[in-house]
Amino acid sequence: MKVPASWLCEYVDFGLPLVDLARKLVFTSCEVDRIVPRGVPDIDGNLGKFVVGKVLQAGKHPNADRLQLCLVDVGEGEPRQIVCGAWNFSAGATVAVALPGALLPGAEQPLGEAKLRGELSRGMILSEREVDLGADHSGIMVLSDGLEPGTLLADVLPLTDDVLDIETGFNRPDLASVYGIAREVAAVTGGQLAPPPGRDPEGGTEEQVDVRVEDFDGCPRYVGRLFRGATVGESPLWLKARLLAAGMRPISNVVDVTNYVMLALGSPLHAFDVARLGGGRIVVRRATNGEKMRTLDGHERELMRTDLVIADATHPVAIAGIMGGEESEVRPETTDLLLEAANFDPLAVLRTSRRFRLRTESSTRWEKAVDPDAAEQAAVYATQLFVELAGARWTGHVDVHVGLPERPRVTLRPELADRLSGLHIPVEEQTERLRAIGFEVGDDLEVTVPTWRARDVTRSVDLVEEVVRFRIEDVPATLPSRPAKPAQLTRDQRLRRQVEDVLVGAGFYEAYTWTLVPPGEGRIQLQEPFTAELATLRDSLDYWLVESARRNRNAGVERVALFELARVFLPGDGELPEERWHVAGITDGGYFQAKGAVETLHRALHVESDFSEIDVRGLDEGWGYFEVDLDSLFERVPDVVLYEDVITYPDVKQDLAFVVDEGVSAGDLIAEARRAAGPELREFKPFDVYRGEQVGPGKKSIAFSASFRSPERTLTDDDAAGLRGRITEALAERFGAQLRA
Repeated sequence: MKVPASWLCEYVDFGLPLVDLARKLVFTSCEVDRIVPRGVPDIDGNLGKFVVGKVLQAGKHPNADRLQLCLVDVGEGEPRQIVCGAWNFSAGATVAVALPGALLPGAEQPLGEAKLRGELSRGMILSEREVDLGADHSGIMVLSDGLEPGTLLADVLPLTDDVLDIETGFNRPDLASVYGIAREVAAVTGGQLAPPPGRDPEGGTEEQVDVRVEDFDGCPRYVGRLFRGATVGESPLWLKARLLAAGMRPISNVVDVTNYVMLALGSPLHAFDVARLGGGRIVVRRATNGEKMRTLDGHERELMRTDLVIADATHPVAIAGIMGGEESEVRPETTDLLLEAANFDPLAVLRTSRRFRLRTESSTRWEKAVDPDAAEQAAVYATQLFVELAGARWTGHVDVHVGLPERPRVTLRPELADRLSGLHIPVEEQTERLRAIGFEVGDDLEVTVPTWRARDVTRSVDLVEEVVRFRIEDVPATLPSRPAKPAQLTRDQRLRRQVEDVLVGAGFYEAYTWTLVPPGEGRIQLQEPFTAELATLRDSLDYWLVESARRNRNAGVERVALFELARVFLPGDGELPEERWHVAGITDGGYFQAKGAVETLHRALHVESDFSEIDVRGLDEGWGYFEVDLDSLFERVPDVVLYEDVITYPDVKQDLAFVVDEGVSAGDLIAEARRAAGPELREFKPFDVYRGEQVGPGKKSIAFSASFRSPERTLTDDDAAGLRGRITEALAERFGAQLRA
């Protein structure tokens, strides 16, 4: 949130340099990322070069049809000749002028005198955009009459400001407003906090406001106010400047008021054109499946029954808490307004906002749970500004609810703060701190929580946090006691680290990718997905690894070899999925580099390797991919590696070639051969595959290098022949294999 310092000063006099205030807020309340100067630079007397001017003469430039040649009184006695490209003023207008030497916002060099089409221009008549007071650059600013020429412009307009760029936590919706920040500043500095802005003008009783709430779970409160005779136009410069400094674009005085009050008090508002509401009625309800509406951003939205909408007598006119509809938006010709100051369920807004991928200033506040009591004060402040800035007449008011939430009551336990903080904080200091941020503390230490903190302060330990955060810099730095022996890695943790080291040694780089994948790429669908694209838990690691490899290749990386070690999620027997550790790798070195990495990994873990073919969607031709179930692999890793005699008795080596169907894998043949021959078959490795006329269509010949050895004696040729026969018989029986050679 962006908080202009000038706005903050209207609500609290903190009496500190802004940098010091920011440091205190970081320790006690919220993150202040930076302080950003805005507007005209206030350096080396620069503000003194921006003054009020009176146009004495204005006429066409003799050498340019699109330029005016003006004489402007800037309080110097002699008028200045200034060339201007705008035509929205004439002689007698009061304008803003930058004198030579003035440094404009964003400019690298000061303004100088210059000849424009042969005529000397000794200054600049300013538009609002040139001094960061608005977005309009089509014409110059015309100021109110009665200002004396030469008056410093900074005394008339907010030319400069410093803006606090603040990051607030999800559990502190009260900080999503300038007044909420002011409340914290008052507590931190001891400054006097002004009452919340806004006062009701006369009126509000002439007409009935037809508001019907059909879903109080989705909308606990709806304040509706009716206005007649409004004039929609531009906002005053001070309001435009405030909105721009706070990061919002000025639109019109009516819309700007709703945004300004939201920023001031944290409760979002919306204004409808009454003439465009069917039946002049507001109905808060759930949408029906397939119902459609066009929102203010120009997109047609198809609604679901879970979406909370604001409707008129016939159809939706706004998505509650997110965005209004085009049909009922305030237009330049609008004269009658209906102001919405409501309160919406955070989860309902969050679900709809995520489904539409539509985040707005209002939705981000509703998602954090806005104080229902804030709606009334927001309506009051907006009413005052509608009357003052749009000339509206307030004619009707309604407040629909079935009872507002009770304020929580929590017992203060002073000793708990001492025990948890390591400080001694007197009970008087604790109660004073709580009262400073709006808590009511009784003599019996029963604390009544203010409405704006009702959701996150519900226990005694929450009160401790509220007290101790103002003393956080005093908390002693002590190391925790460690009576237990140092923690050690588990067996699986050690093995996972070894897997990472082996693959890095094999030339792979580790990748970290998303746990969530698009629908269809996993088997477990999330009930509340973060986005429509990330809606499923992955059951393998291939999707994002392939994407990462392709992205690296497109970026010009010459050699790509990535691996990832992470969990995958499979359907389990209970409510929760089964989580298993996998390692996967992808390489542009092809099949053999991937296979070599797996063999290297198995050798390092002293486990015999076997392989099966997998289908990886989206894998480009020429790439290699592997994936290993580490939980299964680690079950086979020996805890102790024992010495095995490999030199006393020699091996008997033979090459065997078998003709099998094309669909039979070498891995299946190896597994069956080991089962048939037993431990005396030491190695059985494929070294050649032949396809051709000699083996027939649909067949292939796989040649294996077999090594037989006994730990007890030297095997004879007859022994080897017997083992070979057992292998041949087993492969023939299971796979129909024929011994070719």
